[in-house]
Amino acid sequence: MIEELFGAIDKKNANAFAGYLTDDCTFRFGNQQPVVGKDKVEQYVAAFFDSILGIEHKIEDVWSADGVIVCHGLVTYTRRSGSELRVPFANVFKMAGRNIREYLIFADTSDLYDE
Repeated sequence: MIEELFGAIDKKNANAFAGYLTDDCTFRFGNQQPVVGKDKVEQYVAAFFDSILGIEHKIEDVWSADGVIVCHGLVTYTRRSGSELRVPFANVFKMAGRNIREYLIFADTSDLYDE
């Protein structure tokens, strides 16, 4: 599931990404305000995907226990200019069955839009 999820993200496919979420999910990217609801999260993620040229995740480790999945690795963002930003990330997924109820991203993307 993690490989498929990040495959959808790295293809910038917001619709496929949203297929992994519960209808009432909460999504928080870094220190930004949480987004609630599958449709709103899909719109938010689609807008983010449109703001960058590309994205690629390298997953280093995945752990799961008691309905929570945690993964970390390196993510490379390709800016619209073609330059890249590579940063470590950690994601926490609180699950409801096979879908993500709470999606938390921990990454410092403060330099993403600096050229």
